[in-house]
Amino acid sequence: MAALLALTLVSACQSKEQVFVGKAIRLMDKHGLFAEGPAWDQMRAAALMERPASMDEAYAITRAALKVAGGKHSFILTEEMSQKSAEIDKNTEPSVTPLDDGILLIVLPAYSSLTIEEEQRYTNSVLEALPESGSLQGVIIDLRGNSGGNMYPMIAAVHRFMPDDDILKFKSRRSTMPIPRSYVLRSVGLEAQPQINCPVALLTDEGTASSAEATLLCFRGLDYARTFGAPTAGYASANTPYPLPDGSRLLLTTGCDMARTGEIFCDDPIVPDLVTDQPLEEALAWIRER
Repeated sequence: MAALLALTLVSACQSKEQVFVGKAIRLMDKHGLFAEGPAWDQMRAAALMERPASMDEAYAITRAALKVAGGKHSFILTEEMSQKSAEIDKNTEPSVTPLDDGILLIVLPAYSSLTIEEEQRYTNSVLEALPESGSLQGVIIDLRGNSGGNMYPMIAAVHRFMPDDDILKFKSRRSTMPIPRSYVLRSVGLEAQPQINCPVALLTDEGTASSAEATLLCFRGLDYARTFGAPTAGYASANTPYPLPDGSRLLLTTGCDMARTGEIFCDDPIVPDLVTDQPLEEALAWIRER
């Protein structure tokens, strides 16, 4: 009872800026991928000793700690940033274009909306354009310039080209969590459709990041898939959102991406099978050879 009273009195004496920083630090300490060891201990102690006089100062303190606890992929998502992202997503949809020789080009753009209706719109814009499986000689999935966002609609949009297994895993400080294909589809409220068996080429560049890298890794280790282009941005990790007192969210990196091969990716770029400045042409040639 005395301890609870003391905690209440301490909280009452804190400014809203201190409460903000304290909440963020506790979340990082518990969940942050890199929140352990001397560097984090020092940063945590320094951040909690600060007395920010404005929310700008509180944000600066939190961002500095965030880079230690979560690495380069972690950030604070303000309400204004969320609104801007949602507006962009409303005007961005995947495209499906038939090419010669029964080859299909699927362009998957970045996507951040969290509403189920928008997720299904994104996913179905691809699924509804797919032909019967026997009529496809190959598919090219273009992830160039896709800066990430919500990975589930991206993966669901091309789930017919991957097996029904654990397509990816997230490795945190304490555990490894498998991500089955069925879980991804449930997340967007869709039923699985029959797998299409054909060669899959994936195009990447330095703008392929975050959820786009996760989508890419769902195909890693499959003998019918090959990647072309330039190394990715190097944000192959899982961010978990946590609410903060001012209405913003802490996007904290809590795990590295693990492919079905057992390879672990995080802050380093993913190098394609063929590094080339003509990825589309090389992908077409590879599919035609098969």
